[in-house]
Amino acid sequence: MEYIIAIGALLVGSGLSYFVFNTMAKNKGNTIINEAKKEAEQIKKEKLLQAKEKFLELKSEHEKSINNKNNEIAKAENRIKDKENSLSQKLGETNKKDKELEQQKTDLAQQKESLQKRQEELAKSHKKQVEQLEVISKLSAEEAKEQLVEALKDEAKTKALSIIQETIEEAKLTANQEAKKIVIQTIQRTATEQAIENAVSVFNIESDDIKGRIIGREGRNIRAIEAATGVDIVVDDTPEAIIISCFDPVRREIARLSLHKLVTDGRIHPARIEEVVKKTENEISQEIIEIGKKTTIDLGIHGLHPELIRMVGRMRYRSSYGQNLLQHSRETANLCATMAAELGLNVKMAKRAGLLHDIGKVPEDNAETPHAILGMQLAEKYGEKPEVCNAIGAHHDEVEMTSLISPIIQVCDAVSGARPGARRQQLDSYISRIKELEDTALGFPGVLKSYAIQAGRELRVVVESEKVTDTEASKLSFEISEKIQNEMTYPGQVKVTVIRETRAISYAK
Repeated sequence: MEYIIAIGALLVGSGLSYFVFNTMAKNKGNTIINEAKKEAEQIKKEKLLQAKEKFLELKSEHEKSINNKNNEIAKAENRIKDKENSLSQKLGETNKKDKELEQQKTDLAQQKESLQKRQEELAKSHKKQVEQLEVISKLSAEEAKEQLVEALKDEAKTKALSIIQETIEEAKLTANQEAKKIVIQTIQRTATEQAIENAVSVFNIESDDIKGRIIGREGRNIRAIEAATGVDIVVDDTPEAIIISCFDPVRREIARLSLHKLVTDGRIHPARIEEVVKKTENEISQEIIEIGKKTTIDLGIHGLHPELIRMVGRMRYRSSYGQNLLQHSRETANLCATMAAELGLNVKMAKRAGLLHDIGKVPEDNAETPHAILGMQLAEKYGEKPEVCNAIGAHHDEVEMTSLISPIIQVCDAVSGARPGARRQQLDSYISRIKELEDTALGFPGVLKSYAIQAGRELRVVVESEKVTDTEASKLSFEISEKIQNEMTYPGQVKVTVIRETRAISYAK
């Protein structure tokens, strides 16, 4: 029974608990729902407000954009109106200018007609004047024209000669530029005899049988000699002689001595040729050094670089117009020493510069630099003093002179080269050139006598004063120089001097 009561009580308690909990849950759910509804209402209001604000903002931007576009359209309309006004104004100006041009054309046509009438009147007046002049002068218009043309020709010749003289004077002011041209022309016109004399050596042999041995089987010996020495061997019909041709005199000397040894020994074949040429090259090299040392000792020059001593020795095998370069350098050195002593300058330095002034002519490589500049560069390279280097570079005015020794070197170089007999030419060609110079001048009208002086570097022409005027003398000098330049070959330049004099002679009795 007690159990029944307990179970009943438990059931009643469970029911009450369920009812209480259920009631509490419903109340709590209603509360949450109400709060959610309130929160939803609040969110809805906020979203509506945000949407209204966004709408108003977009509306404001749209209105602003429309206002901007309207302003741009208004500005564009104003610009178009301005352009229309400007075009209208320009069109009016153009129409005005067209009217003015039409008026100018009309005026020009009237002026043209007036000018034509005036030209016709002037032509008639000119014709009358010509007829009157023909009557007064007793000459026809054609004859008067011929006389006028002759007078104008003489006047034009005189003016042309004056212009030529001015041009020549101007050319003298630019002597350096013209000097290069003169040097090139001189090289091109150098006589063949001079080229032969400076580029050819003759090797004499006892009989023509030796020629065959030198040539060898199928020419192998002569080819071996040419390959070993770098020269050209010419074997022709010249009796008892073989010609050695090369611009390098050292190579020619090596080839000449080698041929002499081979012919003397009698053994001539390629292996022997190479051996003899090599031995001869060593001998010549040693001889060059010995010549250089002996020259410096004779002149009392000390402390010279070994390479410069070797170049001084190589001068022994160089020549200029027949003048040995080493002898020329020795002469220049002695002249410089004497002149420096007279002027109270450094004698040793002057002698040193005089000896070395032409070392630019003996480099083993074919440099394109002028020999004075090349010599100066070599002297600088081998430690010579600046005064010596400048004297070497300036002796042909290639660089500016910076010391008193430089003009001394230049003067002594010219003195040594200009000494009579220093630079020999072949006698026959020299006499022939002198005679040709004089005959060229004698071929011109009015020339009385002509004399070639200063080894053919100057031609003096004496003219008859009755036949040649002072103006014609200048013209004659120019024409003679032109003919010499175009028709003759000569070294350097030829100065043409025309002499005209008037002599008044009377006798007292």
